[in-house]
Order: sequence, then structure tokens, then C-alpha cells
Amino acid sequence: MKVFKAGAAAAVAAVLALTATACGGSSDKASSDGGASGGAKNKIVIGIKFDQPGLGLKTPDGKFTGFDVDVATYVAKELGYQPDQIEFKQAVSAERENLLANGDVKLVVATYTINDKRKAKVDFAGPYFLAHQDLLVRADDTSITKAEDLNKKKLCSVTGSTSAQNVKTKLAPEADLLEQGGYSECLTGLENKKVDALTTDNSILAGYAAQENNKGKFKLVGLNLSNEPYGIGLKKGDTELQTKVNAALKKMVADGSWQKAVDANFGPANYKAEPAPQITEGS
Repeated sequence: MKVFKAGAAAAVAAVLALTATACGGSSDKASSDGGASGGAKNKIVIGIKFDQPGLGLKTPDGKFTGFDVDVATYVAKELGYQPDQIEFKQAVSAERENLLANGDVKLVVATYTINDKRKAKVDFAGPYFLAHQDLLVRADDTSITKAEDLNKKKLCSVTGSTSAQNVKTKLAPEADLLEQGGYSECLTGLENKKVDALTTDNSILAGYAAQENNKGKFKLVGLNLSNEPYGIGLKKGDTELQTKVNAALKKMVADGSWQKAVDANFGPANYKAEPAPQITEGS
């Protein structure tokens, strides 16, 4: 009997060991597949701007705010990702195509204007917003009321932006163009009178002008120098993802979340946004 008991005990121990191993294997797999077993979850990496108030801003405490952030979060949820599964990666204008092509990000939601030159390298979903190019000048400057007034003046924008080239080639060819890595540098130059104007989309400019520490310092000239349809960038050829993102954007408009995000992010700047544009990409 003692031998039998010992054998039974050994058998039970072996079964328990196998069970534990099996459970451990399942737990590991669930973790790697994004299961809720306490391990690492699947994540989606999305490129946004880190320095654009009202659109894409990384705050000092490490949080992210803005309209693009709200759109990205909504779309990610429709793709099956909760907010804690989103990793936001900085996407400066000049690097957006590279981030997508190299697989560093799955989506780019970063005031990314849809145009033919970019569509040769990446695909878009959307558009999800329509902005217009404008100028930001110092509040006391009355010398710039139209684009042509920029001739012989110092104009700032960011490297890779379509806005500066639009002014330089079509509107004010004699403008002295300074390209910076981010809009924050342009804004500092504008405040310090090293440049005379900052040009980009009116949505971006409104966000900067509405910041608490900038109130009263700057003003928008109020020009519609171009149409800027913002799209969500994705890797070339991923039509399945494009279809899913378009569906998410349509749902965001239909259920009122789009307008709620517009009001929350642009309302304080007294900026009147265009209605939600029709989806054109992938259709």
C-alpha cells in the first residue's frame, strides 16, 4: 500500500506539474497576444504632433491632448485598442512618410494634408478635417493683411510643410523663408521679432494663439490661402486598414463624437471649423 500511495502521489505531482506548465504556456501566449492576464498587451503605435496646442500636444506631465489625439483614440478603439494600448510617437512633418514606410507607426494623425505628392509614397484614410492656410502675426502688426505683403519680409514655417512652399512659389516669391523643425521655434521667432509671420493651417495657428501664455500677443490675418484636407496616413497598399479607418471616421461623425472633439479643442480659440468633410480616400 505504501508503494501504491507513493506511486499515486508521484502521478498526481506529475499531473500538477504538467497542468502548471500548460497554464504557464497559456498565460505567456495570452500576454503576447494582448490577453488580460497581467502580461504585456498588444499596442498600436500612432504618430502625432507633440507641439501643436489644440491638435497634438504632449503636456509636461506626459499626457496627450488635442483634436488629432481624440480622433486617433476614437479610431484606435474602433480597431480594437483601448487608450492604454495606444503608444503615441512624435511625427514631425518631415518624417511622417518615413515613419510609415519603415513600420515605426501604424497610423499618422498629425495635421497631415492629403496631396498627390504624398499619395505617391503613402495611403490616406479620410479626410477627417478641412483647414485653410493662414498667417499668424504679432497683435500690433498692421503691415501684413494679404499674402503679397510677405514679399521682402521674414516668413517662418516647418520643414516638410506644404504651407511655406505654397507662399514662396505662388503668393510671395520674394519672402525670406525660414524653415524650422517645429512650430514652437517659429512662434518664439515671431515673438522675438526675428520673423514677421508664421504660416500654416488656421487650425494650428488658432491653437497657438489661444494658449494662455500667448493671449494678446498674436493674431490670425484671416486668409484662406489654400484648402488643407487632413487625412490619416497609413502604409502604402494597406487597403484593409484604410477601409476600417474610413469606417471609424464615418462613425465618429455620425455619433456626434467628431463635433464634440471639435468644440472641446477649438472652441476656446474662437475658431470656427468647417463641417466634417466627405470621405474621399479609398472610395
